[in-house]
Amino acid sequence: MSGAGFSAGEEAPSAADLDWRPKSQLPDAVRNSLPAFCEGGYLPSGAGKDSSDVFGEGTDGAVPLQASGLNARYEIDQELYLEGDVRVRQGSFQVTGSEARYDQNIGQVSIQGPLVSRGDGFLLTGERAEYSVDSGRFDINTATFLLHGPEMRGTARSLSRMDNARVEIRGGMLTTCGPQQNDWAIVASEIELDQTEGFGTAKHVRLEVLDVPVFYWPYASFPIDDRRKSGVLYPQFGSSNAGSGGFLAVPYYLNLAPHYDATLTPQYINGRGLFNEAEGRYLSSFGQTTLQLGYINNDSAFADENPGESGQRWALDASTRAALGKGWNGYGDFSVVSDDDYLGDLNRSLEINQTTHLQRRGGVRYQTANQYFDAYLNDYQTISDSIAEVDKPYAQLPEVVYAGTAKAGWLEAGLESEYSWFYRENDSLTGLDKANGQRFRARPELALPMRALWGFSRPSFSLDYTRYDLEDYSAGDGEFDRTVPVVEWDNGLYFDRQSSLFDVPYNQTLEPRLYYAWVDAEADQNDIPAFDTAFESFSFDQLFQPDRFVGGDRVGNTNQLTVALTSRFNDLVTGAERARFSIGQVQYFEDREVTLFGEGASNRSRSPLAGDVVLNPLQNLQIRSSGLWDPDTGDTEEGRSQLIFHSQDYRYLASIGHTYSKDELEQSDIAAVIPATDRVSLIGRWVYDSDLDRTVGSLAGIEYNNCCWSVQVVHQNYLTDDEELDSRILFQIQLKGLGGSGGSSTSISEAIYGFDERERRRFGGP
Repeated sequence: MSGAGFSAGEEAPSAADLDWRPKSQLPDAVRNSLPAFCEGGYLPSGAGKDSSDVFGEGTDGAVPLQASGLNARYEIDQELYLEGDVRVRQGSFQVTGSEARYDQNIGQVSIQGPLVSRGDGFLLTGERAEYSVDSGRFDINTATFLLHGPEMRGTARSLSRMDNARVEIRGGMLTTCGPQQNDWAIVASEIELDQTEGFGTAKHVRLEVLDVPVFYWPYASFPIDDRRKSGVLYPQFGSSNAGSGGFLAVPYYLNLAPHYDATLTPQYINGRGLFNEAEGRYLSSFGQTTLQLGYINNDSAFADENPGESGQRWALDASTRAALGKGWNGYGDFSVVSDDDYLGDLNRSLEINQTTHLQRRGGVRYQTANQYFDAYLNDYQTISDSIAEVDKPYAQLPEVVYAGTAKAGWLEAGLESEYSWFYRENDSLTGLDKANGQRFRARPELALPMRALWGFSRPSFSLDYTRYDLEDYSAGDGEFDRTVPVVEWDNGLYFDRQSSLFDVPYNQTLEPRLYYAWVDAEADQNDIPAFDTAFESFSFDQLFQPDRFVGGDRVGNTNQLTVALTSRFNDLVTGAERARFSIGQVQYFEDREVTLFGEGASNRSRSPLAGDVVLNPLQNLQIRSSGLWDPDTGDTEEGRSQLIFHSQDYRYLASIGHTYSKDELEQSDIAAVIPATDRVSLIGRWVYDSDLDRTVGSLAGIEYNNCCWSVQVVHQNYLTDDEELDSRILFQIQLKGLGGSGGSSTSISEAIYGFDERERRRFGGP
């Protein structure tokens, strides 16, 4: 324990003042962890092995009292008086002051301040105190305290440690702002901290901003350790992109049992009415299940916009994960909403993304090093009026997937198989679109893998077999099959050399690769419905695939040879890949005749050149570019380039992107977060479509930070389903140690790469 060394009559600094230092006077480890907008911070608690705990330990009078001072006077069996640099200790309780009196008859120690008690992660000061040697009760008047871990300081008219587990505070205030900076504070008439129960309670609680009350709770309870506690959570308030703009939510947490809990969030949305959301979580020995609900009985804005509708709206989202053991896992996800506009109008906390299809999927999975099995049911709710019935996805009721490999001497045997029963409502559909039914697909393979340090070769032969059993099939007998032989031969070499650039040693590789594929598929497969099949866009990765379709309803014919070359530059000091250059092209020896209802055929003898470049010149800078260039026409068919940068502390963020697809799309994208000062940052993103000659999305805002709170205000333009540009104002206020309100951070994180990590580091930390 250390004393402050104050003399009697001297006004003592607060606990926070004792340990607060300007940034320049802090130890390197503390200074480096502080954000730029913090002018100072607290010294480490400096607690040694003799420091006490904030609650202390009970003594029950059995532990002897130790006391010392510069001057002492003792009356036998009556009173001990100490003066000057007084130190009192009993067990883990310890305190320093200017003078002390110990009444031996009643076992009471009176200590005059300025007094200081320092412990593991806390510091306590006061004017005077009473300590009971027998019970361990400690009463201190005009107290100040500092908790080093959360960097939270406070004051109390009086503070009493009733026993080894209970502390009572009267006239208390706490904040995470620095000394003499009460930008915000929590004030309560009474606070009780119970270490045995793991929670605290407070009466007449106020949130004050610049000493002005802005919120009031007559009663609140809160956890003081890792144990959960039922109670009101911090209110959420702000602007809404629906209704008339404002909302207020007051979440309530229910700690029902050690393995399950719930959160109820009643909220009022101006223009819509009372809206409720609830979340329940259940934890078992197998895994966790989460259920989320949203409900509004009478959405007045929705009823006005949709005559004939009742205004009753709801949503449900459920997920479960279970580790069943021995490689088996179970999973389930289910989402449903009452109407197509629910997610845009009301959703705040349900983990349902704004999308056109809500997935419902559940099944079991088994996986080992050589085998994979997955059996599940899968369905969707389509929530967009712009999607025609013929374009809605099929349900898979069920889908069963099995894959496995096995060694047979020099050979490697493999099997990929899949069984699906496809179904969707077909009353309004005609032709092949009306078909539902079963599909079984199996692809056994036999390969001869050969590997060495300098390269590899893998010839293989497989049979792609598919069997259908269809209902409502209009092109003949619904039972038919298809067998396609597939030959592949993948080869690669590896060369490398070592050199240095700017005194940094690196290793350069040269990796040529030849890949041959022959697939003897029947040209006309358009009598087969397209349950889950699409034409895959050409890219560098597709150079080494035999099929240009994804899904099981088409197998493309081909006779092709891919020639590709990759070169890497690896930093030998850090092991990082600093650069990678790849280029390749496919030479076709016959026309590709298989189509997906007219899409996918080609008679060209060679593919476009496909290239991929990745540069990592700095740890915080990445440049990526990929594209397709047609040597026959000299045209760029597709291109995607992106530069991403962030500073070490993520205060600076920047990204520049360009996307191009011939005759379809050309967009430019620029985004940045730039600090204008240590405390003010500018936030922006702009997306421009050259074909439409218009802005299709933008975001502009400002962020202010100091060491105990922050605020973001952002204006966002976004494209609606009707291809119209709409706008909204987003904001977030965050109080250090208490969380925040509003919701701008989520939208910014979706728009600007690295912003979520920046948020995590907002008030310091790695």
